[in-house]
Amino acid sequence: MKDEINHLIEAIYGAKIESFFAISGGSNNQTQVLNLTNGQRVFLKQNPSPPADFFLAEIRGLKLLTPAKSSLKIPKPIAVQSGDRPTFLLLEYIVSSSEDEKFAERLARSLAELHIISQEHYGLDHDNYIGRTPQKNALEKDGIIFFREQRIDFQRQLARQSGLLPVAIDNKLDLLCDDLGKFLNISGEKPALLHGDLWSENYFPDSEGKSCVFDPAVYYGLREADLAMTELFGRLPQKLYDVYQEVFPMNPGYEERKDLFNLYHLLNHLNIFGSFYLSSVQQIVNLYTD
Repeated sequence: MKDEINHLIEAIYGAKIESFFAISGGSNNQTQVLNLTNGQRVFLKQNPSPPADFFLAEIRGLKLLTPAKSSLKIPKPIAVQSGDRPTFLLLEYIVSSSEDEKFAERLARSLAELHIISQEHYGLDHDNYIGRTPQKNALEKDGIIFFREQRIDFQRQLARQSGLLPVAIDNKLDLLCDDLGKFLNISGEKPALLHGDLWSENYFPDSEGKSCVFDPAVYYGLREADLAMTELFGRLPQKLYDVYQEVFPMNPGYEERKDLFNLYHLLNHLNIFGSFYLSSVQQIVNLYTD
């Protein structure tokens, strides 16, 4: 694999790898920044045993996030390993900077621009991944049915199969899924293009202050799901939510709905990391069923 990476670098850049350093890549991949002899840098993601379409799905997601209507900065895919099961991906390296007092406002406006992009159905024309879990995106006209079947119920089935979901919580999830229409106010909403995994490690300001997002789990869904995810593992400044509401107003009651959107991600974390996340799942389920 090392020889193939070197060959691609030489073919694309006419340069060689001079040095590299590892950076945090989350729980799914090993990531490095490659310093080239021509002074450029390249971002390398490696995974020794990914699903066959893992990196190809990421490339498709990055390309979907790069329409002219959004001011988000998206890393450009450069090359992927050849073969039936690519184990590495080369991406544009984007220099990050510290968040200033205007970052939340810029990110809010960029997200609103992204979420205005729509299509007729919820979902996507292909499945992809949320972390290392398959993310099902079967097209559906009804946003509540989509969220129930492709998000909550799919993760619940995985947790059942792994023995991670106690019967009492599973039964309450039945009640919650039956009542989703009561909790989700989607009147007037259209399927919005979402990043899909917008937690605090998947965005930063670049050297020009633009909002850079990466590691997407793209689909067309209920846009509040992206906003809610920004609150799950470390909340952004209130300015982001205020500016977003000014630019692209949400229906009343977002504060009461956001935990429901994050139930999807907590179920996914339960399936990936185990029972540590069970209490968080239970807390949200109880919130909507007790």
